[in-house]
Amino acid sequence: MAAAVAMRGSSSDGGGYDKVSGMDSGKYVRYTPEQVEALERVYADCPKPTSSRRQQLLRECPILANIEPKQIKVWFQNRRCRDKQRKESSRLQAVNRKLTAMNKLLMEENERLQKQVSQLVHENAHMRQQLQNTPLANDTSCESNVTTPQNPLRDASNPSGLLSIAEETLTEFLSKATGTAIDWVQMPGMKPGPDSVGIVAISHGCRGVAARACGLVNLEPTKVVEILKDRPSWFRDCRNLEVFTMIPAGNGGTVELVYTQLYAPTTLVPARDFWTLRYTTTMEDGSLVVCERSLSGSGGGPSAASAQQYVRAEMLPSGYLVRPCEGGGSIVHIVDHLDLEAWSVPEVLRPLYESSRVVAQKMTTAALRHIRQIAQETSGEVVYALGRQPAVLRTFSQRLSRGFNDAISGFNDDGWSIMGGDGVEDVVIACNSTKKIRSNSNAGIAFGAPGGIICAKASMLLQSVPPAVLVRFLREHRSEWADYNIDAYLASTLKTSACSLPGLRPMRFSGSQIIIPLAHTVENEEILEVVRLEGQPLTHDEALLSRDIHLLQLCTGIDEKSVGSSFQLVFAPIDDFPDETPLISSGFRVIPLDMKTDGASSGRTLDLASSLEVGSATAQASGDASADDCNLRSVLTIAFQFPYELHLQDSVAAMARQYVRSIVSAVQRVSMAISPSQTGLNAGQRIISGFPEAATLARWVCQSYHYHLGVELLSQSDGDAEQLLKMLWHYQDAILCCSFKEKPVFTFANKAGLDMLETSLVALQDLTLDRIFDEPGKEALFSNIPKLMEQGHVYLPSGVCMSGMGRHVSFDQAVAWKVLAEDSNVHCLAFCFVNWSFV
Repeated sequence: MAAAVAMRGSSSDGGGYDKVSGMDSGKYVRYTPEQVEALERVYADCPKPTSSRRQQLLRECPILANIEPKQIKVWFQNRRCRDKQRKESSRLQAVNRKLTAMNKLLMEENERLQKQVSQLVHENAHMRQQLQNTPLANDTSCESNVTTPQNPLRDASNPSGLLSIAEETLTEFLSKATGTAIDWVQMPGMKPGPDSVGIVAISHGCRGVAARACGLVNLEPTKVVEILKDRPSWFRDCRNLEVFTMIPAGNGGTVELVYTQLYAPTTLVPARDFWTLRYTTTMEDGSLVVCERSLSGSGGGPSAASAQQYVRAEMLPSGYLVRPCEGGGSIVHIVDHLDLEAWSVPEVLRPLYESSRVVAQKMTTAALRHIRQIAQETSGEVVYALGRQPAVLRTFSQRLSRGFNDAISGFNDDGWSIMGGDGVEDVVIACNSTKKIRSNSNAGIAFGAPGGIICAKASMLLQSVPPAVLVRFLREHRSEWADYNIDAYLASTLKTSACSLPGLRPMRFSGSQIIIPLAHTVENEEILEVVRLEGQPLTHDEALLSRDIHLLQLCTGIDEKSVGSSFQLVFAPIDDFPDETPLISSGFRVIPLDMKTDGASSGRTLDLASSLEVGSATAQASGDASADDCNLRSVLTIAFQFPYELHLQDSVAAMARQYVRSIVSAVQRVSMAISPSQTGLNAGQRIISGFPEAATLARWVCQSYHYHLGVELLSQSDGDAEQLLKMLWHYQDAILCCSFKEKPVFTFANKAGLDMLETSLVALQDLTLDRIFDEPGKEALFSNIPKLMEQGHVYLPSGVCMSGMGRHVSFDQAVAWKVLAEDSNVHCLAFCFVNWSFV
């Protein structure tokens, strides 16, 4: 009979043995199966029962009556220990399987590189021989040209011809995925490893642009293939994919004729489309292959009329090789090889179509990241806020992105048409009278009268503006460029009542926005969040009504380590979270035209940091800004959508044009401020109007600290003002200064202070002292105000404050002191937050 053995006492091994008190060490007591079952039931509900719960267990289970309470305690300890060991063992086995598969992948890559080296050595030797015997080489070359047969043209008009093209495509694709058909070089900034997205390489010296990625995913091959074939679900630039013909092939495979449409990345270039043959088959070793190539001729696909807004691009043999991995999961090889017809775009934008790195970032690694994301969601590793299912949140991200792409491209078959301008062509106004904003069971019209959508869009070239920094600023400091009345107007279109033009019911924006994270991708390339904008009514009657506005927002590429090909901030007003919520997407997209040579994005924060590197430090600040940052060119695209009723169409169009122009002006001001070339104190002084020179303030802060507390704030406080400013700026703890008024407003912060508040010098004055403290913090501060005014300083206990983004920040201690000017009058209050960190 199976039984569990217990050895009474406090010591135990992993098998649940407890030494029995008062008995020889070799004697054991056995648990019966019934006793084990009773204990397991309790463990399933409560793995760590309290002493009272264990006593209750002994009383309620007669079969446990002969077991001592101490022994019950030890049994639960052993059971938890075995659980922990089992989980750790499973984790280590999974890591081992992953490392084994990665090792296999790296060995295959090493073997491929060795073949490539051998091929290059052979070609080099052949070239040497040709150089030594030029006439003979010429004769051989001519003979080769005569005797080498040409590949016969394949007929794509019949099934046998398509099957022949499919087999050729398979051979060429495999030679790129695992062979040496293309000279692959590792993509800068993408280092392989067990935690990386995979091994990413780009082409060198081949026709068109090409990228290849290899990686491990914890999904079965059939599932991986199913996801990758659904290109619109993971490739945000893919507008539509339609299968026109499907022909069965051997090994249960299929040959398909596919028409694919891509969005235009900006308003300055036309969109692309492809007419391709896609071949899906199973290899002899069980691997699954999906390979694809363009068919010759531009007449394939839909009618010519529907393809007028597209430039037909070419897909050279590309695809996916998915191999089963030992222990579960798959090894995935992805190759994208395209000719995007760069001749059809303005010369300044051709890098977008001639760079293999752009293809690698937009398509190849995007596919690999997407299936990794699905794998983690499937395994339960990813848990999102508000109890939302990952697929639902992913759908919201796709709909936001798709709505923004629709607005930028403005395809005729979607109902878009260009409206007349006002003589200045800086902003394009497009109208769509077929688009429905709100639907219900009785009608599909958005408002009380027929209407549609007006889109105002513009593109501009940026010089020396780090895209990630710009998008982060636009996200975190909305009040610097947005009009709350416009946001209120857009939000009103979701209501059941008819909307009105902004200005008929003016509102004031408090400047406060609360960001609630919803979801993010594996490597934080995309962040989905809800933004709550707090409105302030202008009349007492409106004070009883909530004027807050909620936006669903998608951020792309704002992480400092991001190496994406585009950086986006896209948002839409929402009223609730039903699955069919209409999303009217608007926002910004910044696309770098000159890729960084090291593949790393700018790590500059939103503090306009180098604006405080003054005097002798200015040259150093300029040197610290990389040449890539200073010479970086990018194209910014802005698109805002405005619902309208038919009788207000012209008024809304004029409002939309003026609003986008004001945003363009705001972005230009911000771009000048955050450009790495804008170093020196003058840039900072222009932003903080009416504020004393930063160097003077630094001296006042340090002198007042020593005067009130009797110790030095900085280790070397006897230097000149410029040196004090530099030391204060880089001081490890957060230093904040606020005005000495009835409602204190922050006027200065060092780098640590700006990081803690998650703000910049541009928007620092939007924050007030009372907004950063929670209730206990406010009580502690206000109760110490008399003491602060009397003795000049006060210590505040450890607590929690709030950043400008609404995040909680804990600190060990805070010191507040009065900052005295030259005339000994109080100029401002200074705070020092010690050992702060985000909760």
